[in-house]
Amino acid sequence: MGKIGHESIFRLPYRAGVGVPPGIEVLDFPQLLARARSHGVDPYALRRPDFHVLIAVLSGTVHCSLDFADHVLRPGDWLWVRPGQVQRYDSPLDAVEGRIVLFLPGFLDQATADQAGVDRGVWRLASSPADAGQGSLRLLLDLLEHEYALWDGTQTERHAQVLRHLLAALVLRLAVVHGADPEQAAGGEAFLRFQSAVEQDFIRSHRVEDYAARLGYSVRTLTRACQAGAGVGAKGYLDDRVLLEAKRLLVHTDLPAGTIGQRLGFAEATVFTKFFRRRTGLTPTGFRAAGT
Repeated sequence: MGKIGHESIFRLPYRAGVGVPPGIEVLDFPQLLARARSHGVDPYALRRPDFHVLIAVLSGTVHCSLDFADHVLRPGDWLWVRPGQVQRYDSPLDAVEGRIVLFLPGFLDQATADQAGVDRGVWRLASSPADAGQGSLRLLLDLLEHEYALWDGTQTERHAQVLRHLLAALVLRLAVVHGADPEQAAGGEAFLRFQSAVEQDFIRSHRVEDYAARLGYSVRTLTRACQAGAGVGAKGYLDDRVLLEAKRLLVHTDLPAGTIGQRLGFAEATVFTKFFRRRTGLTPTGFRAAGT
C-alpha cells in the first residue's frame, strides 16, 4: 500500500512458529524480533494484529503507541494489545527483558474471556500493579513460560489444556490486580452485551434500534446501561466506536475518505463527512492532513 505523507498499517495475521502449541506462544523480546524478521515483518512497523499480544516488561523501557495514545512501559508494566488495535514499538527492543504472550481469539474459554474482559480492556493500559500483585503475576507468568518450554510437539491435548488454564489464571489475575472497571460493572449485562455487539457490527449498523431489537432490550434500557457503564448514551458509544475506526483508517491508510466512509457503513461520502465534522470539528481530509 502506498503512502500519502503518513505511515500505512500492516495487518498482521497469526502465523504459528514450528512446533509450538496450537493458539499460543510465549516469547522474550529477542525471540519476538527474530520471529518478526523470519516472517519478513519489520518489528518496528505499525501493525494491526489479528491476535492478542500481552506484554510484560521485566527490565528496561519500551516506548510504544496503541491506537492514538503513546505509552512508556517500565519494569512491572503490562500492556494488552487486542486484535484490531493499531500498535507500534517506538524504541529498540534488543536490550529489554520481558515476556510477550501471543494467543488467538477463542483460545480461552468464554467464561474466562467474559470474567477477564478479554474483549473489552477492563484494566488501565501501561500500568504497574502494586508489589503484592506483581508477585502473583510473575509467578503465573513463570509457570506459563515453563509449561510452554516443555512443549515439543508430541504432547496430548491435556498439556494444551494446562497452557490454556495457566493463561486463564494469568489474565484473571490481571483483571483482579488492575481491578474491573466499576463503571462497566455499573452498566450490567445489558451494557456488556451491547459493547460486544457493537464491536462485531458497528460497520454494518449505526442505529441503536437495530442492536436493541437483536439483544432483546429497549433503546431506553441500552441508553441507561451505557450511561452507567461508559458515561455516554448508547448512540454516543456507538458513534465513538465508528469514529475510532475512521481515525485509524484516515491516519494509517491512503484510502480516499469516501472509500473509508463506505467501509464504515455510510451510504454517501457527504454523510460520512458530516458525521466526522460533527464529532471532531474537522473534515476527514482535514483530520488526515493534520496528522492527528
